[in-house]
Amino acid sequence: MDRRPLVFGKVAIFVAYTRPIAVRATMSEGYVKTTVKDGIASVSFHHPRSNSLPGDILHRMAEAIDQAGADDSVRVIVLRSEGEKAFCAGASFDELLAIDSEAKGTAFFSGFAQVINAIRRSRCFVIGRVHARAVGGGVGLAAACDITYAHESASARLSELAIGIGPFVVGPAVERRMGNAAFSALAITPDLWRDADWCRRHGLYAEVFALHAELDNAVDQHAHRLASCGSEAMAELKRVIWRGTDDWDDLLAQRAMISGRLVLSEFTGKAIAAFKERSAGR
Repeated sequence: MDRRPLVFGKVAIFVAYTRPIAVRATMSEGYVKTTVKDGIASVSFHHPRSNSLPGDILHRMAEAIDQAGADDSVRVIVLRSEGEKAFCAGASFDELLAIDSEAKGTAFFSGFAQVINAIRRSRCFVIGRVHARAVGGGVGLAAACDITYAHESASARLSELAIGIGPFVVGPAVERRMGNAAFSALAITPDLWRDADWCRRHGLYAEVFALHAELDNAVDQHAHRLASCGSEAMAELKRVIWRGTDDWDDLLAQRAMISGRLVLSEFTGKAIAAFKERSAGR
């Protein structure tokens, strides 16, 4: 097997030129990897800080989903995270604190837009596996998947307003999945965790399981069932399901600009610094 490293900033992408395809980004700060087997592409991400997402990991996630969708052998994509902590803790606070211009802020938040739009554009259905809590952008990822299964510990919170930003980029995906009322409830109660059953009742999760083994079994069975279906029919159905979102390339870019501006505020800087200080003291 020929494994060749491709370096993007701090991230090394190792591409295995054999079947099944494996694309892995590894570094001390996290990774993205893709494996393909039996027509199912599993895209996994991990970051040691509760699966928080810096910009480079977001870009690699979008790239992995795009590549899987372009692979004719892939019939369905499963999006998951690894580790035992949160499914996704949202944006990386370290990276948010380092933003010193609107351009850099917009570029960072565009990473979430790229992942959501990659899921939207893919001809394949994307199944989400949420094994634990989802915060901020993590809720957006769960909402963007075509169907999402979760563990009973997978409570959700849109925390952005508490740090002066607001869930602007992920908002369209959450609102599309859950409706305006549930999205509004999440968005304007940034300190309140909604349990997995609340999320299921409001459409974020299709089903919730008491055991991780049950969650994995449901995801695996559904993925294999879809992999046996006609790819052309699934692609057409996906276009129907995502109708009315053709403007999301522009819409999410505009939303990223709003977040990119707000992240520079004095309020946001102090709020993030205070949160990091509280976290360090635990």
